[in-house]
Amino acid sequence: MLQHLHTFTGHQNPIYALVKSDKEGIFFTAGNDKGVVEWSLKEMAFVMVKLPVQSSVYYLHSYNNQLFIAERSGAFSVFDFEKQEVVARVNAHPKPIFGMATVAHKKELLTSSEDGTVAIWSLGDFSELYRLPISTDTVRCIAISPDEKEIAFGCKDGTIHIYNTEDYSLKQILKEHTMAITSIAYHPSRKYLISGSRDAQLKIWDLPNYELSKSIPAHMFGIYDIAFHPTLPYFATASQDKSIKLWDAENFKLYKIISIEKIGIGHSHSINKIAWSHDGLKLLSTGDDKKVMVWALES
Repeated sequence: MLQHLHTFTGHQNPIYALVKSDKEGIFFTAGNDKGVVEWSLKEMAFVMVKLPVQSSVYYLHSYNNQLFIAERSGAFSVFDFEKQEVVARVNAHPKPIFGMATVAHKKELLTSSEDGTVAIWSLGDFSELYRLPISTDTVRCIAISPDEKEIAFGCKDGTIHIYNTEDYSLKQILKEHTMAITSIAYHPSRKYLISGSRDAQLKIWDLPNYELSKSIPAHMFGIYDIAFHPTLPYFATASQDKSIKLWDAENFKLYKIISIEKIGIGHSHSINKIAWSHDGLKLLSTGDDKKVMVWALES
């Protein structure tokens, strides 16, 4: 179902961040290179180093024709595609930023950090609106429900904190994982929340009450990313075990394993990020081996 199509090379260090642009066929990567790189899926080519950054990049987020760059330093930058320049740089946290998300209807940006807090910023002037003390340790990842009513924060201590977006009040805490939460995502139609952890388990939390309905021993090591297909009932997972797996989003049947051991080609180190193309015909993957690989979805 997923066949290797192309491998992009050029990064000199591990890649931690991957995001597709608002513009179809364009995506960006960043990591320890201290630069954000633009690539073209249409041309299957390197485009340019879009901008330099001052420290390693741990997360990239794209929204409303702007690219948000989260750094190890705890700062984030905002690159505006219309102006073709950095329009803001904010010293947001005293420790690295690991997650970013936008609550569109409130015009707010969220950043999560190793300092255990989540900060909420105005998308108008990037001023700080609130700061939530979520955990005593890293808040690793963020997922916002499709209706934007709830937010899930995955933490290093193995807990998932569910907050209401309207007033940022705590709704509940989920405590079934035994190790750090490293990935989290809502089903596109809000059927369930899915979480991945360093314990190599996927856990399915049925909504609206976040009842644990399934635990899946999905990988050998930590699950670093979860990506739902934009139109089809699939999701993909990426792991520290150097494999990508494609799953049925309805019954959780495993369709495909992509790894060097299974198909003779794949990543040689931890896979840190995956993303579907706009049309859903390709899956992008990247990680510690400094490569970006493109996989074609075939029926």
